[in-house]
Amino acid sequence: MNVPNYITFFRILIIPFLIITFYVPENVLGGLSRNFLATFFFILAGISDWLDGYLARKMGLESKFGAFIDPVADKLIVISSLVMLVELDRVSAIIAVIIIGREVAVSALREWMAGIGASNHVAVAFIGKLKTTLQFIAIALLLFFDDIFFIPISFLGQVTIWAAALLTIISMLYYLKQAFTLKQSN
Repeated sequence: MNVPNYITFFRILIIPFLIITFYVPENVLGGLSRNFLATFFFILAGISDWLDGYLARKMGLESKFGAFIDPVADKLIVISSLVMLVELDRVSAIIAVIIIGREVAVSALREWMAGIGASNHVAVAFIGKLKTTLQFIAIALLLFFDDIFFIPISFLGQVTIWAAALLTIISMLYYLKQAFTLKQSN
């Protein structure tokens, strides 16, 4: 265990707080406050994701356990948030299935590729990072949901989550092509 791994566990511990925020009675935590607090927890998780990776690289604390638990924490926060957004009727179940299905498929693909000694062929690519960035922005917008002045936050969130879903499909196809190309060359 090291500091980056503790930060990753902190990110996992944020998830129940994000979820519980939407179950606090309305008279205790009103709509705008609820949305703000949930968005705060989600953004805090995103910042901790960046911080644990930065510290691991900067301090030379990269570990096999960290390489395992970090993407698990990422997937847990995204999946938990998406399920919550579906329940709140802010995201279509189709979008959630696309994003969650891709995460499961690519994780399984990476595990299989690691099993045959070819994990570097499905390393994170730019399109995967772009997909993750769009997902993060979309989920944050949809958690906040309320307009800010004249800025239609919920509309921007809907447009961004659909773009993220499209990139999710494209990135999955990219990783599948990488694996298929490797398999054909062997």
